[in-house]
Amino acid sequence: QVRLVESGGGLVQPGDSLRLSCATSGFTFNDFAIGWVRQAPGKEREGISCISGYDESTYYSDSVKARFTISRDIVNSTVYLEMMDLRPEDTGLYFCKARPAYAPKGCDRWVAASQAYWGRGTQVTVSS
Repeated sequence: QVRLVESGGGLVQPGDSLRLSCATSGFTFNDFAIGWVRQAPGKEREGISCISGYDESTYYSDSVKARFTISRDIVNSTVYLEMMDLRPEDTGLYFCKARPAYAPKGCDRWVAASQAYWGRGTQVTVSS
């Protein structure tokens, strides 16, 4: 059974940092592209970052590029999202999303795909 469990969210002030974790189980970690989708209040879900197990390639949306860093721990089958210089517009529910990736450009397909495995999300609130 595939499981994605997010953790690490919280209430922070603008300029602060947070690290989100997505602990996975039930599938071969290296065969998947895994990343983070954010849903801000009143907005649609936005894929913000991904890392592919196929070739370690990464994706960042323009809204988080240069502030967020995605990484993965193969031993613990966990994906992390280091978030720096957080802004109020980063507020939202952060979901972990996983999709098989057996070829290059796995994160390109991850961004576009609606069919995937999903976690339940962790809330990030950035407010002064």
